[in-house]
Amino acid sequence: MPKISPTKRQVPVETRLTESAAAAHLLAGPALEAEIVAIGAALTGTLEGLLSAVARTGSGPVALAAALGLDKVLASRVLKALRAADPIAALFFMPGPDPLRAFVRATARRGAPRALTDEAALAIDRFEWLIQRQVGDRSLLDSILSAWIPEARQEFELRRKQAAFKAMSQLKGAQADTIFATCLIAPSRDAALLDVVWVHGLTGLHRVRPGVSVKVASRRMSAEPNARRPMDLDLREIDGTAAPLVPEFCSRPTPPVQVRRVQDALFYTLGGDGFGVASAVDIYFAEVNLAEMKRDPAGVTSGWYFFAETSVPSKALQFDLLVHEDVFPGQDPTLRLHDTVLEGVADVYDARRDLDRLDMLESITPLGRGLSQVRSARGAAYGPLMRTVCERLAYDPAAFRGYRCAIDYPVYGSQVSMLFAAQK
Repeated sequence: MPKISPTKRQVPVETRLTESAAAAHLLAGPALEAEIVAIGAALTGTLEGLLSAVARTGSGPVALAAALGLDKVLASRVLKALRAADPIAALFFMPGPDPLRAFVRATARRGAPRALTDEAALAIDRFEWLIQRQVGDRSLLDSILSAWIPEARQEFELRRKQAAFKAMSQLKGAQADTIFATCLIAPSRDAALLDVVWVHGLTGLHRVRPGVSVKVASRRMSAEPNARRPMDLDLREIDGTAAPLVPEFCSRPTPPVQVRRVQDALFYTLGGDGFGVASAVDIYFAEVNLAEMKRDPAGVTSGWYFFAETSVPSKALQFDLLVHEDVFPGQDPTLRLHDTVLEGVADVYDARRDLDRLDMLESITPLGRGLSQVRSARGAAYGPLMRTVCERLAYDPAAFRGYRCAIDYPVYGSQVSMLFAAQK
């Protein structure tokens, strides 16, 4: 039976490489990209050759794992990488060097020719050299590859956001399953102004460890003619004596929530001292801001924007914008994400904050007209809650068009904004 050459020799990786492209000096820019493409092509070519040389009863990962005596997960990853039409995408989905060496050894045991296994061993050495010497580690390589392959970038971002959520929820000591942030925009009694109603929700909210303060905020960023006077659904001013909860949709018993006003901002703090998953609560509250914003574009520098913040580490953010048919007619919003860690909440029309913009694959989904479309798989209470809000404020649900930005594992400290540009 042919034997595979050892791939773990006691010499540096670079000395095992014979191609000039794999020299020990660092590559950058187009040269690094060309080397990545070459390594991806070499790996896929040699591995496909090995697969062709190995007899198996089927084409899927189960048949391949059985034929080689390997784990099905490894077989599946190899096949997924080889199905990619592009060498960069193939490299992104490719298992690491050590699992690939195990794969090559298994093909050798099944009779793969020595020339093919040696060629595969060299391609894997080049892959390892790329990771260790040119990039630093596999995570950094995936970051580079994800910039070129949309499918890879989506998977890359999700995995990193999941890891960030886990770390931040432990560091901050709190987490939520879903943050709901819904903004209804309607004409005010004063024809020159707009009413802005915010409906907030946090489901599965709990402290991960004891003694942690859990708070969320509501604020207005733009300079407006009237002082901000948030009210609850009964149009009573929120003065700090009671949070504007919508208790019929909160978990029972009604969670203790305190509210404190600081200038134009309201801060809501979870009371009690419970911690752990068993202490998780669902909280929904509403703020009614009448005559909140100017409606005349002549009084607006660049446009209007409405934003949601990820102030608690969460598994999901659902940001909905419900716009009355008489407001911003013929316009759809655009999306911007900002990092608020250094400079705080961003004025999205301030060019100085462009450096804080986050380049991520999030998007806005139109929900169509009417609240019949405003449901959520993330919370059964959401649809009935929005209908209740409209009934209590005497809004016609059919008069609103909706937009949604849904984000899995939103980055803690990020600001998600929907914008309407002023039409001159």
